[in-house]
Amino acid sequence: MSDALLAERGRLSGSQRWVVKIGSALLTNDGQGLDKTAISGWVDQLAALKKQGIELVLVSSGSVAEGMTRLGLKERPHHLHELQAAAAVGQMGLVQTWETAFQRHGLHTAQVLLTHDDLSDRKRYLNARSTLRTLVDFDVIPVINENDTVVTDEIRFGDNDTLGALVANLVEADGLIILTDQLGLFDKDPRKHEDARLVFEAPASDPDLDIMASGGAGVLGRGGMLTKIRAARLAARSGAFTVIVGGRIKDALLRLRAEERVGTLLLPRQGRQLARKQWLAGHLQVRGQLILDEGAVTSVSSRGRSLLSVGVHEVRGAFRRGEMVSCLDMAGREIARGLVNYSAEDVGKILRQPSDKIEGILGYVNEPELVNRDNLVLV
Repeated sequence: MSDALLAERGRLSGSQRWVVKIGSALLTNDGQGLDKTAISGWVDQLAALKKQGIELVLVSSGSVAEGMTRLGLKERPHHLHELQAAAAVGQMGLVQTWETAFQRHGLHTAQVLLTHDDLSDRKRYLNARSTLRTLVDFDVIPVINENDTVVTDEIRFGDNDTLGALVANLVEADGLIILTDQLGLFDKDPRKHEDARLVFEAPASDPDLDIMASGGAGVLGRGGMLTKIRAARLAARSGAFTVIVGGRIKDALLRLRAEERVGTLLLPRQGRQLARKQWLAGHLQVRGQLILDEGAVTSVSSRGRSLLSVGVHEVRGAFRRGEMVSCLDMAGREIARGLVNYSAEDVGKILRQPSDKIEGILGYVNEPELVNRDNLVLV
């Protein structure tokens, strides 16, 4: 194991926020509805992780399968409206099961239904992030599922792998843990090759992973493994590691926390902050400009501080909350880019004003900073 990989593995014991995704193959009892005994076992582990200081966000599949059981359907529906109806019915049982299991440990849960549109629209993205962060601050475990009752694309079992990765980006998680019905990723199809070996760890960007993951069809952990590799790469954009691990392994989550070699650990190329800031600098279109006074320029560029409204001299362009803006000095030189917490219209009202005046001027306050330093990259 290289020194770099060894250092990254230490993040399993040192990280503080995990997104845990559990798929339908684990949650359902051979198509007979939810496996409440298994769910209870995972909740016991999650509760133990909470006591160790881990902040948890849960992404749970299983609503369609549970809905099929409740509706007496023997086969998975083929029509979208029937899938949506099954998801709506099943979601009631899914959330009830999680809530009941967590209550045994004195823990509260919250249902959060998202679509990919919620995470692609910047305003809705920020609202979702604020809600999830607040729930975590309240010591509540969010239980997230795709809002299958309103999606227009066909509902697929693999969707929640991608959703889990996007949620990891959303809450700036240290790690994404994908519980599956396989032990992890093998270097070749273990059904066909007796010498197939489990891949314990690798960079998420390694192109060889795609070859390993597409070695066969028919087993959820093989055909579905490609979506998990892609999810790991999405999570790596914000510097999060991903572990693909067998959910039926005894105490799998606790053993991961103890840094045991279970499952497949896929690592980002950069640390969380560096990865996020590179994404900010290279992947978002600038929507406006903020002209900073000399004090703000020094504070941002030399001291690494957040940008406050009191240091902004002028605003240019039409942008919404959460969009990318360019920060210029009085001579017009760009010094930084960042995600702004207020719209251009509202920024115009709070120019040169201290943060404690924002609520009195606007009637509300999103954040005390105009651009938080975590969302600010020097150029």
